[in-house]
Amino acid sequence: MPGLWIRTRTTLEMIKWEHSIFALPFALTAVLLAAHGWPAGRTIAWILVAMISARSSAMAFNRWADAELDAANPRTSNRAIPAGLLSRQFVLGFTCITALAFVVAAAELNLLTLYLSPLVLVVLLGYSYLKRFTRWSHLGLGLALGLAPSAAWIAVRGSLDPRILVLTAAVTLWAGGFDVLYACQDFEYDCKAGLNSLPQAVGIPAAFWAARAMHLAMLGLLVWFGFLFHFQALGWIGIAAVALLLAYEHAIVSPRDLGRLNAAFFTMNGVIAMVFLVFVAADLWLLH
Repeated sequence: MPGLWIRTRTTLEMIKWEHSIFALPFALTAVLLAAHGWPAGRTIAWILVAMISARSSAMAFNRWADAELDAANPRTSNRAIPAGLLSRQFVLGFTCITALAFVVAAAELNLLTLYLSPLVLVVLLGYSYLKRFTRWSHLGLGLALGLAPSAAWIAVRGSLDPRILVLTAAVTLWAGGFDVLYACQDFEYDCKAGLNSLPQAVGIPAAFWAARAMHLAMLGLLVWFGFLFHFQALGWIGIAAVALLLAYEHAIVSPRDLGRLNAAFFTMNGVIAMVFLVFVAADLWLLH
């Protein structure tokens, strides 16, 4: 039992389960909008299974695919596989099991989610290899998170409303922007290892401006989204709160000082996602 607990804890740490807070609130926002309130408990349950299993599979596969790169990078050399805490075979097996769980959850929702599940897995797993080919790999990660609201909408409705794609685009730019900032930590290693990233390609100062541009575009898309779904006062307050939180996130880091990057990346982005969900949910509640 102690060994099982240690392996479970190590696996949860490997997949950063607590970071599910990034995409999940945007998926739940789409669920509430698609259902005009709260959908059936069964639907919510399978959406949660799909979200958790998809993200777990993607994170585990990333650790498996990047094991050698992580071992050579001082910042990541203590991750589970390079540190010898988990074997590559175990991590690959975990990836397969969670991917299968995602497909089962998709099948329990509706036919369209089942048919699209392999394509979603291609995006989620394929992201891990993008930095070997393109400086725009950050948008690949962004899309992996951005698919969440569109997928959740399909899970509830069984069809896709083009309006929800605006939220998918917003989340893609939001996540892509903060991944650009996060990649600044690995500037020297990426240059040495021949890996592609926006900081590696254009330098850290220019990468910061690119991240700011992505986040400004994200805010513009959220405003468009608010008009499309006829937000009332609380919905607009939520978008304003997201803007203020993003401004604070950019204020606490700079090209010359990355010391608070983890606070910006992990804490603030989780808060941003939850704030948006809470205000949109409250806005819907007032309408009903």
